[in-house]
Amino acid sequence: MEDPRTCRQLVGHDAAWAEFLSVIRSGRLHHAWLLTGPEGVGKATMAFMMARTLLGARDHASAVGRRVSAGTHADLLVIARGVNEKSRKKRKKGAPPPLRREIVADDIRPIGTFLHRTAAEGGWRVVIVDGADYMNRTAANAILKILEEPPERAILILTAAMPGRLLPTIRSRCRVLNLAPMDNAAMHAVLSAMPDAPPPDRLDAIIPLAHGAPGRALELLHGGGAVLAGLVEQVMAGQVTPAGAYDVAAMVQEENGFSVFFDLLCDAISDRACDLARNPVAPQARDLRPARMALLWQDMARLRAETEQFNLDEQQAILTALARVSET
Repeated sequence: MEDPRTCRQLVGHDAAWAEFLSVIRSGRLHHAWLLTGPEGVGKATMAFMMARTLLGARDHASAVGRRVSAGTHADLLVIARGVNEKSRKKRKKGAPPPLRREIVADDIRPIGTFLHRTAAEGGWRVVIVDGADYMNRTAANAILKILEEPPERAILILTAAMPGRLLPTIRSRCRVLNLAPMDNAAMHAVLSAMPDAPPPDRLDAIIPLAHGAPGRALELLHGGGAVLAGLVEQVMAGQVTPAGAYDVAAMVQEENGFSVFFDLLCDAISDRACDLARNPVAPQARDLRPARMALLWQDMARLRAETEQFNLDEQQAILTALARVSET
């Protein structure tokens, strides 16, 4: 799948794209947009497509189109989480660089300077904040101040997989476009078009685990998704002994799949909670109440976040997760 900055086609989000184009045609373009949807569904891709439309850069071969692709367009500013340099040193070769847990005020500060300049090319000035739900409180307040006093001929495009993390006052000042998960046909179209597209049988195994998000599918493909999904099934079925937990941890690390494993584990716990809510079971040795499963999900999400944020021992985090699951 192409980098969002250089992607030429937005697949699977026709309704959201049509809504944006209709607003442009109406001549009443809102100064702030919030693109929501699951992680990896294509929010950043759509944000860049919106920016290209506003900047007259839809033709990738044109001079202005090449400037957007190269990240040198003077009227486009992109803000996102930076790389966690401490964690990067410990990652295996070929693994994607780990990102910082937050967007901080220093990341947001260039927006003020950018928006107070005259547009270099005489048109719109566009700011993309990719992953705005990762802004800390100080950064969020800085964005809010900009939204409260929007400059002329300037557009802010925020993306957020978890918009509930944003300040309500930020959400209320944005026009929201929700990008729904793609159906299987759209997923096949996107993933099959990749230069190094995997064989159909591998796609068929991964797509159901990706929940309609191509970015998640790529993470699964590159992070041993099928292997890790099998491990998660064993864990949820109670088939992993205390001694076997070390083997599971070793396999996860061998696949370089810490984040993918925790994603799949949280998904499995969530699915189990939903199933139990619909079909309650009689009391038994294992506490399978939906509320208990919800707490377990929170424990897993917190364990993963703390491990990645503070660069803790991944093996110990996996062993702790397996022990907590076995207690339910």
